[in-house]
Amino acid sequence: MSLISTDKAKLDRLAELTAKTETSSGAGLWREALKRLRGSKMALIGAAIIAVFVVVAVVGPWLAPYGPTDQTWRGEVFPNQGKFVGPRADNWFGLDHLGRDTFSRFLEGARQTLLVGVVSMLIGLVLGALVGALSGACATLGGRAGRRIDDVIMRVTDILLALPSLLLAVSVAAVLGQSLTTVMIAVGVVQIPVFARLLRGSMLAQGGTDYVLAARSLGIRKRRIVLTQILPNSLSPVIVQATLSLATAIIEAAALSYLGLGNPDPAVPEWGVMLSQAQRFFDNAPMMSVFPAVGIIITALGFTLLGEAMREALDPKLRG
Repeated sequence: MSLISTDKAKLDRLAELTAKTETSSGAGLWREALKRLRGSKMALIGAAIIAVFVVVAVVGPWLAPYGPTDQTWRGEVFPNQGKFVGPRADNWFGLDHLGRDTFSRFLEGARQTLLVGVVSMLIGLVLGALVGALSGACATLGGRAGRRIDDVIMRVTDILLALPSLLLAVSVAAVLGQSLTTVMIAVGVVQIPVFARLLRGSMLAQGGTDYVLAARSLGIRKRRIVLTQILPNSLSPVIVQATLSLATAIIEAAALSYLGLGNPDPAVPEWGVMLSQAQRFFDNAPMMSVFPAVGIIITALGFTLLGEAMREALDPKLRG
């Protein structure tokens, strides 16, 4: 009995050392990636754009010179006659057809756009990671029954991936009804199969590595192998995809708002809603659509640049 206990203690110690080695190597990977990001112009430009966007979204409403629904200028109520006022000293982006300050609405709309993008990305990330982790665990260490569960999950995921993302988002939004929460849920649902497929593939790649085979030969429980070794080392591509998905989420959320599926209150500024309202007056006042469109494009560009830089920094094939 003492000999068996001694052998078991040695195996547990060896398993702990294996886990620590993998953890330290993972930390080293992230330190190296951060060092590469600091030297990447693409990452710095993307981070600068995102920083400006976040600052505008957080403190913009307090920096706005006027309220987003104010229609009074120089003591007089602006007449609702579809007239427009171009950029001037009092109103940097001019006034819209209702006499509201476009610059103030642009700053307030940045907060709504950031809220929709982040929440929808988190919905897709959390639910997609749960589905992908379950599927990857079943496929890696679940045996025959686990592989059957993995097949069912992946077939459903493939069906969702086969549908155009915007069409799927519109369908979900149409079922749930018109609201800002609906936009978040609809865009988040579109992201679920992307994260699920990505995490599952990463876990399958990690399942065949030497440290997993060593852990299995030591008799470590499958659940512990998945939770402490395979899953933590499979999250790098998912984190990169989350950054890229923010850009996609902002564009798709703006598209849903543009189609009239967003916030039912048109007085609440949001870049997609502002773009939709400006469509009717594009011939007379094209600048109304330029400002929200440029905001959406530049913000999406910032997240895309940072995401691509992170992907290159974490890709072992691209590291020197």
